[in-house]
Amino acid sequence: MRSSRSRARAGLSLAAALPLVVGALALGVPSAQADSGPQDRQSLAGTKPQWATASADQGATAASKTVTARVYLAGRDAKGLADYARAVSDPKSASYGKYLTAKQAKERFGATRAQIAEVTKWLKSSGLKVTSANDHYLTVTGDAAAAEKAFGTELHYYVKDGKTYQAPAKTASVPASLHGAVLTVVGLNNAPRLAHHDEALPGPSAAFRNSGPFSSYYGSNVNKSLPSAYGSHAPYAIKGYTGKQLRAAYGAKDFTGKGVTVAITDAYASPTIAKDIAEYAKRNGDKAYRKGQFSQVLPADYTHTKPDECDAAGWYGEETLDIEAVHAVAPDSDIVYVGGSSCQDDDLIDSLHKIVDGRLADIVSNSWGDIESNETPDVAAAYDQIFQQGAVEGIGFYFSSGDDGDNTVKHGVKQVDTPSNSPWVTSVGGTSLAVGKGDKYLWETGWGTHKAPLSKDGQSWDGFPGTFTGGAGGGTSKLFEQPFYQRGVVPDALAKANGGTKPMRVEPDISAVADSSTGFLVGQTQTFPDGSTAYSEYRIGGTSLAAPVIAGVQALAQQARHGVPIGFANPGIYDRYGTAAYHDVTDHPLGKGQGLAVVRVDYANGVDAKGGLLTSLRSLGGDTSLSATVGYDNVTGVGSPANDYVTSYVPKKH
Repeated sequence: MRSSRSRARAGLSLAAALPLVVGALALGVPSAQADSGPQDRQSLAGTKPQWATASADQGATAASKTVTARVYLAGRDAKGLADYARAVSDPKSASYGKYLTAKQAKERFGATRAQIAEVTKWLKSSGLKVTSANDHYLTVTGDAAAAEKAFGTELHYYVKDGKTYQAPAKTASVPASLHGAVLTVVGLNNAPRLAHHDEALPGPSAAFRNSGPFSSYYGSNVNKSLPSAYGSHAPYAIKGYTGKQLRAAYGAKDFTGKGVTVAITDAYASPTIAKDIAEYAKRNGDKAYRKGQFSQVLPADYTHTKPDECDAAGWYGEETLDIEAVHAVAPDSDIVYVGGSSCQDDDLIDSLHKIVDGRLADIVSNSWGDIESNETPDVAAAYDQIFQQGAVEGIGFYFSSGDDGDNTVKHGVKQVDTPSNSPWVTSVGGTSLAVGKGDKYLWETGWGTHKAPLSKDGQSWDGFPGTFTGGAGGGTSKLFEQPFYQRGVVPDALAKANGGTKPMRVEPDISAVADSSTGFLVGQTQTFPDGSTAYSEYRIGGTSLAAPVIAGVQALAQQARHGVPIGFANPGIYDRYGTAAYHDVTDHPLGKGQGLAVVRVDYANGVDAKGGLLTSLRSLGGDTSLSATVGYDNVTGVGSPANDYVTSYVPKKH
């Protein structure tokens, strides 16, 4: 049984003619309200999903049905944790930067042995079996009747999106006599799925390569025999930016991330990662990895590896991109990869717990997520507790904002992505980036790309500007209220875009290159159609690129800060709003009405010229209903790091 949803890779946007792959604190609170319950019970807000309606009800779950769930522990001072997480992260606070060690955080805010024992006793008395326990949660299993008794609710089946799922018929609750020891329960709301343990990871993923011709930098190669667009001939897409170009664009100067550790979380683990990243660095001018600079923390076994589940091999490219991008931008930072045993929330949460409990890193890059309508406040609470625990230790979490714009094209409903919607993380949006001759930063647009194929006679671009192929995620949360650091920066027109009276959390917070047509060159071992495996390189994008790029830039900034952890970065990011620290990215950097585009030539089969070539025009700066405008916007946030961003973290002399 699984007790949480699958997470998707947030942005393996391949450069191909193929579809995209794959407490009420001022910091923001879930707006969903709990059902009222008996006075001797404590309601667990958000455990009844909004889609569990009377009209969707398919009847009660059989009493004998097996249920597996996680009971998350609130710790000894949940409100104090959130309060201190804010204070230690806010440059205006007297407690700013006064981080705790992992041991101190556990002693001050973690669950006590007495609380764990009390919760365990209650669960067992309800007829549930506690199969595992740690400082964060207890895993329980038992029949539905026992789960209903424990959590004071009935379990029913409900239809959602054409499928039938199990969920509580009313908000779950726990005895008030537990004195708030339970944060939430996750797993009562879920479709059943068998977890296959000790699965072997598959070999390298199927091959993908770019065709070319390419530009070596933006505008270096223009074919004037092709049709023009926006009043001129568009250049060919670059082969793929490398670290030297990205470091120049985002103001790295002489900083290298020395003394800083960046963690990366994804599902599974590429079997060829060590040799792939070494080969990539050698070929592309990056500094060679020193002994021990890259390390991995991996689970004992893996689950849900099949293509129709999490597709384990599909995550290898994500891991490769994340590591190579961080190293390219911050070549001296240590990198620790912490893999999840699957793409389920439970397993990704476990990876994040390992980082926080062991204080494994200062900065955590996460290129995965889901749409907010699939999120529930119970799961959000479990994530936010980790983010708050990280904040008090000086750990910052960075999440991709998504690759489908406002999600209307792919999902039919305007919404943001999660966990990047959390007010406790830095949501990283995306841009289209032009780096010119001599590694000179030229401009950026908000990432939002449209594709128009070359006509059969070669004289025009069919359907110009074409269909939407991908864009940076962003918009206004329906779940979280506006955090304090967005006040006075995010316009009310965005914060209240959903029609309510309260301003809500808007994402992203900051941005970097994400458009696959102006993307990053990566290298990994792949499986080719003849069954052979070999290292090869290709251009890639998505906010899965933007997140590790920003993580790398933050490593540079922390070094500039003499190694003092930045921690939860958003208060500081918004404090710099409107200064020379940022490129104020807009959709029309060359002036109103002046469009921009690149020409792409792709292998029809994604591997070689045997299937023919496909030529198309990719127009930039058009992201669904989202717009990159002057000032804060819902595509690029406060903007992208400019030449003064990293040095703005250098301590001021008094």
